[in-house]
Amino acid sequence: MNTVDPDLLAMMDGVFADYRQSRGHLPARERVTVDRVLWERLDALGLIRLTVPEGAGGSGAGWYEAAELLSAAARHGVRLPLAEHDLLACWLLDAVGEPVDDAVRTAFCAPQAGDAVVPWAGEADRVVVLWHTGEGYRLAEVDTTELSVRAGVNLIGEPRDTVCADTAALTGRPVPTELVTVLRQKSALVKAVQVCAALDQAVSLSIEHATSRVQFGRPLTKFQAIQHLVADAASEAALARCATEAALATAVRTGWTSPQLDFQIATARSCVGHACSVVVRNTHQVHGAIGTTHEHRLHEYTRAALAWRSEHGSVQFWDTQVAAAAAAAGPGGLWPLIVAGG
Repeated sequence: MNTVDPDLLAMMDGVFADYRQSRGHLPARERVTVDRVLWERLDALGLIRLTVPEGAGGSGAGWYEAAELLSAAARHGVRLPLAEHDLLACWLLDAVGEPVDDAVRTAFCAPQAGDAVVPWAGEADRVVVLWHTGEGYRLAEVDTTELSVRAGVNLIGEPRDTVCADTAALTGRPVPTELVTVLRQKSALVKAVQVCAALDQAVSLSIEHATSRVQFGRPLTKFQAIQHLVADAASEAALARCATEAALATAVRTGWTSPQLDFQIATARSCVGHACSVVVRNTHQVHGAIGTTHEHRLHEYTRAALAWRSEHGSVQFWDTQVAAAAAAAGPGGLWPLIVAGG
């Protein structure tokens, strides 16, 4: 991944580390609310609208910095709509020439019929609604109070609220179809970044536990079975991270226009999904009974990984996308498809 300013990385990590130290253990599945004090602190540091152009009031950073911010938050178990606000909602508004202010936002693409599950909808001040008119896409920013919102949570208590928007009553602005495609790509890649950070932290906790825990007169790391569990978890997490970083590098280098990007994102999400199964199982086995307790932090990362991997497409969905792309490429086109992003 591209090198990010070490001072910026240290600042991100420090802010979230200080916050978690002051908060202690997270509730198991209670609904998470946006901590407005923390949000304002991050805003003052230029981290809330990290990738919004400076001319529009943002920090003008890129996706590499944003990925590090999301990873730092996941690493410390801090739950905030950082991606939904900056990388999706504010990006959409800026892309169509709409102003961006200090309101907390999320975004979603409304189905042609029925409700949609929207991350952080009930905690947002405004929602950027994208819908298809039959002839094309339109976008409108709507106050949350004007929407029908039914509260819900995911496995770690993050708001996943059911929203119904009356798109017939909205005017909105036209949105190019290409922008909608990029929105879907960004939404999928965000989850891969977050899952990778959670998996890496679960592996780190397992290495720390196996190194310090003494059983039958020797550290757990001396037992071959434990070595295999940790090695398998670490290799799966590394594979997921490499696939995700490859997709991100292609996206940044080509401005989200590469014809291979869909395949690379699908590959990343497939690798992430399967790695999650191995890492969650192995790290809990390494920790034994203590890893199932609320007091130990392992569950903050394993449950987060399981929650995030199922959003914006299931593991089966992404496996199918990879298989379909490979079949379409054929025997002569598969290898060029694999190496095209390199």
